[in-house]
Amino acid sequence: MVVRCGPELVAPEGVEAQTCVLTQDGGVWARAYYRNATGEELRPVLSLMGPGGRTVELHCAPATDDEPGTCETPRVPSPAVPRSATAVAEFVGAGPVGEEPLLLRAGSERAPDVGD
Repeated sequence: MVVRCGPELVAPEGVEAQTCVLTQDGGVWARAYYRNATGEELRPVLSLMGPGGRTVELHCAPATDDEPGTCETPRVPSPAVPRSATAVAEFVGAGPVGEEPLLLRAGSERAPDVGD
């Protein structure tokens, strides 16, 4: 299994997250590790973006407490080079969609170019 994670990020409001792309046996998927210390319910959304503009988006279970959590997209076949996939997790408040501010956006690292 190959795992590429972005940096662990912490928002001033108290949201912590790290997003990773995982590849194994011709499949690719995204995973987000997070912790919500805001005291408010948050709506995490995890997106896996692959070659050709293909995207898998998953609305994770609401993050409601200070316990660490994870969210993972389903594995998808990746006939193209799986190292070109990236992932992004976004955390917004649980109020009306479009009215709550984005509290944190965490992304995976890009794979190095061949030869790097």
